[in-house]
Amino acid sequence: MTHSLLSLASARSRVGLGAALLLLAAASALPARASVPTGAPVFGNPTNITNSYAPFVPGGVKVYAGHDSGSKTVLVDLFLTDTRVFDIGPGQHVETRILQETEFDDGLIAEISRNYFAQADDGTVYYFGETVDTYEDGVVTGHEGSWLVGGATAPGDPPGTANAAAPNVFMPATPEVGDVFKPEDLAPVVDETDTVKDVDLTVQVPAGKFHSAIRITESTPDEPDETKWYAAGVGVLKGKTKGEAFTLQATTIAPPSGP
Repeated sequence: MTHSLLSLASARSRVGLGAALLLLAAASALPARASVPTGAPVFGNPTNITNSYAPFVPGGVKVYAGHDSGSKTVLVDLFLTDTRVFDIGPGQHVETRILQETEFDDGLIAEISRNYFAQADDGTVYYFGETVDTYEDGVVTGHEGSWLVGGATAPGDPPGTANAAAPNVFMPATPEVGDVFKPEDLAPVVDETDTVKDVDLTVQVPAGKFHSAIRITESTPDEPDETKWYAAGVGVLKGKTKGEAFTLQATTIAPPSGP
């Protein structure tokens, strides 16, 4: 709530206890923050993902470098041209875009994940899940963290993929400070809460200097919070958590040119 105890006390001194209570009741009745939708999404053109902070450009590539517990890491994001359709209810089928993320630790492949996204008509991007392959010595050894709306329905989906009932908000259409949303909400498999901490930032990374950036913290029950910065027209610029960090080195996805 935006009203502090101090401001409430001030209101009492000016207009009396009764009026202050009326003000408090009115504030409590205000609608939820519009930038984080709470109703069922409508997907009229779901593969046209134009959200400023989570744009999807088919064929695009982003490359990150960093470290993780002493290992040098390289992360490669491929914005695939393939799509996948999910069933979200009786007669409701949503086509999604696929982001393939590949992580290398000290030059060896460590993980490949495929992430599924769609944009609702209000501009909000929704997360339909991910499939995960973890590697050791070039061999797949597990699929921890795999979940999908509807569970494993395709031949290549890992066995034991968790079944989510519905997609979750991944990025609001117009993020505002204080927004809270859960891209992953399927405990104990995945459970993440995101909070928008800052907007209108300028962030410098090896790939360049970006304006109109936002800062988001990602909280999970069993791990330290992770902070990520997103630039308008680009998406994720960098991230850090305890013992781990990465920054954008190169990208084919660029913010729109000015007038």
